[in-house]
Amino acid sequence: MPAIPSNKPYRVGRSRTGLGLFATKPIKKGAKIIRYFGPLLDSRKKKDDAIENKYLFELNGRWTIDGSVRKNIARYINHACKPNAESDVSARKRKVVIRAIKKIEPGEEINYDYGTDYFKAYLKPIGCKCDACEKKRKKKRAEARAERLRLKAKEEKKAQKKALKEAEKKAAKARRKKAAKAKVHAKGQLKAQKSQLPNGKLLNGHSQPKAARKKSAAAKPKASMRPETSATPVGVEMQAAA
Repeated sequence: MPAIPSNKPYRVGRSRTGLGLFATKPIKKGAKIIRYFGPLLDSRKKKDDAIENKYLFELNGRWTIDGSVRKNIARYINHACKPNAESDVSARKRKVVIRAIKKIEPGEEINYDYGTDYFKAYLKPIGCKCDACEKKRKKKRAEARAERLRLKAKEEKKAQKKALKEAEKKAAKARRKKAAKAKVHAKGQLKAQKSQLPNGKLLNGHSQPKAARKKSAAAKPKASMRPETSATPVGVEMQAAA
């Protein structure tokens, strides 16, 4: 890791993406932080145009800075979709300076937007790991987790409802079966009672066997008849007396 003068307001340290540049002192908005430098590559030269690495900073259609050299501390600055710095490009001077676009506190990582082309070529395939994108991913993960829990709760509720319905169905079936069994039992008892009586009829007030009726009639006392008298009518007695 290259040595950094103590008067510089930054240091190289561990970041989410590997190494990054961090503020060691408060940096005011608009202040120059560091220069991005390296050998100039001329795209008109086949040898220069064939060079490929992730530290190439294109100034215009012809000139590009190869920032892969070790002394270029600015190469440690990572990309951010919502940065706290920006690249101030002077194509005429073939110079790039990184400036703060907001106040940067000590310990805060310095970052700037690498641009659409770099993002598509290097960052999109692996996924941007800046704070803004990480927050988006966390939010999406939280939403996906909440959706999974919601669907799980819905399925559990559906399963409970189905189980309750099945239990009610089984209970109703058991009740019908029990009622049918009781009915058959009562019918059997009734049949058994009938088989034990003459003529198979019950003494329940509806009818009685003939023998029982005769026995009942014989048991009743006959009504007494008034005895006949042999007295002569009063008129006949009077005639006889005369």
